[in-house]
Amino acid sequence: MQMAELAHDESPYFNRELSWLQFNQRVLAEACNPAYPLLERLRFLSISGSNLDEFMMIRVAGLVGQVQRGMAIPSIDGRSPSQQLAAIREKLAELSAIQQTIWRSVQEGLAGADIHIADEQRVSPAAHKWLKTYFLNEILPIITPQALDPAHPFPFVQNEGMGLLFTLTRNTGGEQLIEMVLIPSALPRFVRVPDAVSGDGSVLYISIARLIQRYAEALFPGFTIQGDGLFRVLRDSDIEIEEEAEDLVRTFRSAIQRRRRGQVIQLEIEEDFDPAAEQLLLEQLGINEAAVIKTDGMIGIDGLAEIVREDRPDLKFDAYSPRFPERIREHDGDAFSAIREKDIIIHHPYESFEVVVDFIRQAAADPDVVAIKQTLYRAGSQSAVVGALIEAAEAGKSVTAVVELKARFDEEQNLKWASKLERAGVQVIYGFTDWKTHAKVAMVVRREGDGFRSYCHFGTGNYHPVTAKVYTDLSFFTADPKLARDAAKMFNFVTGYVEPHALERIHIAPIDLREEIYSRIDTEIANAQAGKPAAVWFKCNQLTDEGVIDRLYAASNAGVQVELVVRGICCLRPGIAGLSENIRVKSVIGRFLEHSRIYAFANGHAMPSAHAAVFIASADMMSRNLDRRVEALIPILNRTVHDQVLQQVLLANMLDTEQSWWLHPDGSYSRFTVEEGRKPFNCHRYFMTNPSLSGRGGALEAGAVPKLSLRRGAAA
Repeated sequence: MQMAELAHDESPYFNRELSWLQFNQRVLAEACNPAYPLLERLRFLSISGSNLDEFMMIRVAGLVGQVQRGMAIPSIDGRSPSQQLAAIREKLAELSAIQQTIWRSVQEGLAGADIHIADEQRVSPAAHKWLKTYFLNEILPIITPQALDPAHPFPFVQNEGMGLLFTLTRNTGGEQLIEMVLIPSALPRFVRVPDAVSGDGSVLYISIARLIQRYAEALFPGFTIQGDGLFRVLRDSDIEIEEEAEDLVRTFRSAIQRRRRGQVIQLEIEEDFDPAAEQLLLEQLGINEAAVIKTDGMIGIDGLAEIVREDRPDLKFDAYSPRFPERIREHDGDAFSAIREKDIIIHHPYESFEVVVDFIRQAAADPDVVAIKQTLYRAGSQSAVVGALIEAAEAGKSVTAVVELKARFDEEQNLKWASKLERAGVQVIYGFTDWKTHAKVAMVVRREGDGFRSYCHFGTGNYHPVTAKVYTDLSFFTADPKLARDAAKMFNFVTGYVEPHALERIHIAPIDLREEIYSRIDTEIANAQAGKPAAVWFKCNQLTDEGVIDRLYAASNAGVQVELVVRGICCLRPGIAGLSENIRVKSVIGRFLEHSRIYAFANGHAMPSAHAAVFIASADMMSRNLDRRVEALIPILNRTVHDQVLQQVLLANMLDTEQSWWLHPDGSYSRFTVEEGRKPFNCHRYFMTNPSLSGRGGALEAGAVPKLSLRRGAAA
């Protein structure tokens, strides 16, 4: 990477919000990746829309709130809230235009593959007849037109709500009216015409909005429709909880209700929207600081996920079934026997999440198990883990579940799980009022011989069966007594506010996790100054904490080689002479979403080596993770697991060329280019085709897993 100079008026940090928008632009770039099948490209386009919606509802809403309250808190790069909003809106307009361009391209490709999204030209007489019948029987009874005049108060438009405004003229008398039709969220975003109706082997979808527009005359008999327009609303969706809340459950239920009525943050409308109707919307929705996006394409890009579900295997990635670790099979599926023999780490989604579920299920059924403790941050709507905890409680085990109510957009689901767990006899704890419990820990206490043995699971991701199929995460199982004692202290900290002392292995935020990271970086600085090999390798999702970044800058200046794999936001500015010339930052975006957090330090030996200090964690390097969440940093000491995490998982991410982007000193990203004559390397493909080191079992000889080489940049 070519070095750059920092201008006197430039910040040594990138803006967090603009860095996040850069991440979403990388996601969007996958939607036009020619190597991907069409429906997978559509999936990435949909994800980019969903990502942007959440960004608006949380991050932009927070900045709008700061502006309205007159708060001038500068960002890490010194911008005021209003300056950030101006820059965000400029970038949003650019991203919105890119989304529509990609949508038109993908739509054209889908049409070539006989998947059509209906416009005015593409509806056969048979399809027209079916759609009209469907509208009259299935849609018309559900929707409710409402006149907008002094006699009819303006209806409430819910968050992510879509609606249509119609400009009408009465056929007798010529009176003009504006009518609103809100599209119920229970309706699908797209209607699929049955194959028997299409008849020619092609597939036809029509958006629910276009369907209503097409047959709106049935809604308004006696009127002539002069014009119509679609709009969509996003509202402030953040939840703020007062520290002195007396009943956290009741407080959250009230807050969830309030969130649905948050102030409007974004209004999307069609480009040819009637000016009078647009002005009415702006006035009635109380739009001041909100962004108004006008588009001549698809409104609500996230809704394209419904089309992705079309059963066309030829337009999707080849199906992949995760492996079940041979190590556990060799013990006849007995997780406790396998873990007791030696530590094991499961690499999701390449290895099955069922291992984690089986760990809890076996504990529930095992008569020797006396207690189970578990943190739950995001468990999903269909959770086998929650079911296993309920089975354990009903079987008479002592079961404790730490359910985090503050998991954004999962608050309502977590309240439901908490209620169900409590009814089954589980001791449900909600943790701290002002900190989120983000650590992923499960602990099983089992009677063995004359005493008890504890088995622990430490994860980098959530106990969520759906995300476990697409997020790359690590599940570490151990019966190490020191780790078990530390895990017990962590649970006591969350359940009883008993601050842990004399921890033997684990580092916990917000107690000492930050200090441990600092200490490890300082050791690398001292080693570099003493002429020893010194390096820091991080793999995380976000890097925004000023203190950590400054420590990494100090390390770079001392000659420490810093290699960072940061999927999303990165506020660190690499490649600046005299500041970060020894730091490289890359982002890996591909078929699976990189989610594991790994922190490795050379420890006086050339990287990678068996002497490196290696940790996995639930925490990213963000102030919120280090100071306002309960997180766990777990050292990896078992030799095989150490090799797997450092020389297989982390190294493969560093070596990847096919899915990697370099971060440049100006904040831009570019795809990795492979030198002529060198073979490209895809870390996801490598993991899909090779067993993990700790899960391979005795049946596979040591040479069965290709060894990665940092020097060669390929599998040996």
